[in-house]
Amino acid sequence: MRAIRNIAVGLPVKDGNVLVLEGRDDVKGQDFYRAIGGGIEFGERAEQALRREFIEELGMRLDGTELVGVFENLFTYEGEDAHEIAHIFAVTSRELDAVPLDAVLEVLDEGSPVRWVPIESITAQHPLYPEGAPEALRAIIRVNS
Repeated sequence: MRAIRNIAVGLPVKDGNVLVLEGRDDVKGQDFYRAIGGGIEFGERAEQALRREFIEELGMRLDGTELVGVFENLFTYEGEDAHEIAHIFAVTSRELDAVPLDAVLEVLDEGSPVRWVPIESITAQHPLYPEGAPEALRAIIRVNS
């Protein structure tokens, strides 16, 4: 049975870079970036899920979170249709700020690479997901400048 998935993701920003997961859709032949986070569990608030996901995926705690927006994401990944409601947060973390810009981390539970990428490297050929994340990132940058 197909279902709509509720997710919470965060966009840490540092010195013109954003920390993202690097992914690839082999069916589309497309490399992409994805905001870090994951599913919201029953009885859990979006912010709680976001904090839990950063600990589970990177072993790092968030100091601050601010909801930037909620976006509906209809997409196809590896040939399969999917539907998400994405709660996208601006996040701050002293632990993440200590990660050098040239470091490559891995998602602890799956091994996907995570790294700081220059914001200007996000393009139509190398997009940022989920839907709404580029708009949320622009809003974060406006507030921080």
